[in-house]
Amino acid sequence: MEIQLLEKDKDSIKIQIKEADMTLISPLVKELLEDELVTEVKYTAANREAGPTLYVKVSSGKPQTALKRATKVISNTFKEAREKLNKELK
Repeated sequence: MEIQLLEKDKDSIKIQIKEADMTLISPLVKELLEDELVTEVKYTAANREAGPTLYVKVSSGKPQTALKRATKVISNTFKEAREKLNKELK
């Protein structure tokens, strides 16, 4: 997976996530929408090679910080799920 910065302002960012599909984008968009500092989230699907684009706008703070927060929450959620599965499937 490769992330390419397309646009960046003080309160918004637009990135392209190459070789990503909805398995990655859906939880990311959901988490961003739950962030009270995020005012707008848009994504556009593209062909698999180009990857989708993701636009994030925030009311305060940096948009890249909002993305980092969202990815951390998602990462922790999947880590907990993996640990529970490993424990149950021993």
